[in-house]
Amino acid sequence: MSFISIDNIIQASERIQVHRTPIQTCTALNELASVQGAPIELFFKCELLQKTGSFKFRGASNAVALLSDQEAANGVVTHSSGNHAQALALAAKNRGIPAYIVMPTTTPDIKRAAVLGFGATVIECQPIQSVREETAEKVKLETGATLIHPFNNPHVIAGQGTIALELLSQVEDLDAILIPVGGGGMLTGCAIAAKALKPGIKVFAAEPAAVNDTYRSFKTKQRAVNGVAKSVADGLLTNIGDIAYAGIEENVNDVFTVSEKEIINAMELVWNRMKLCIEPSAAVGVAVTLYNQDFKQVVKKEGIKRIGVVLCGGNVDLVKATELFQQYKKDI
Repeated sequence: MSFISIDNIIQASERIQVHRTPIQTCTALNELASVQGAPIELFFKCELLQKTGSFKFRGASNAVALLSDQEAANGVVTHSSGNHAQALALAAKNRGIPAYIVMPTTTPDIKRAAVLGFGATVIECQPIQSVREETAEKVKLETGATLIHPFNNPHVIAGQGTIALELLSQVEDLDAILIPVGGGGMLTGCAIAAKALKPGIKVFAAEPAAVNDTYRSFKTKQRAVNGVAKSVADGLLTNIGDIAYAGIEENVNDVFTVSEKEIINAMELVWNRMKLCIEPSAAVGVAVTLYNQDFKQVVKKEGIKRIGVVLCGGNVDLVKATELFQQYKKDI
């Protein structure tokens, strides 16, 4: 992991023009997260209030800013069904360069409309990972555009790491940070930043049990992949990337998973108690603090009391979310 350093992350924070997202707390959730009478304080980093509605704008902005003028003239290309697509489209618009976004045909209209609204060109493809990658590579060859991978890119990872820089400057004496994981770009960047600034801090990953490749990779110390990737947390469906996998043992203390019902229940609690319209992916970390008994045991054993939780995004299909609330009624 030597090629992504705390210096890269600090430089990214000075380079990118993003919102310094606020920290929110909630007494009701603190009480639910407490372990056998031991009080727990949760500090929520509200990346749902970031530009384009997710943390992804940080990494995309850093990667686009670091393009040479010659590279930038040909634009950028990526494959994404949601948050990275919107983030890269806006970052490209801000620099005044073309963006070509490969999106699967199953992408919700609201997300496609957002990408088009930022002036990007959308290329549709079959909703298969290999087809997405092949289509993006074809566009790259045809246009000369630079591929900006959603998570397996050092500049993107450095940009995501600015979340932890902010969080540690906003909240004193954090014992741990809990970060949702899909491809692992945010987890990697935040872990590198947190461990460099506060070596004793614990960094935990939160993952849907339905797509638990990171959990299996961490526990077995062998690379695992998901056969069928299906979860309500659609932003976390991707298998862990090469860069994240290479550094997970060094930078991450543990990985915890939660069920689909637990994710939706946590999401509904945040909507109702905190009035924050998070998406399911952002609820995964919250769900771990509330429902995962292994996590609670680690918290108790390690004497962890103050936990930062990254609410990674808020790009919600309101109709679908309402249906999910009805489908997954509280009964935990």
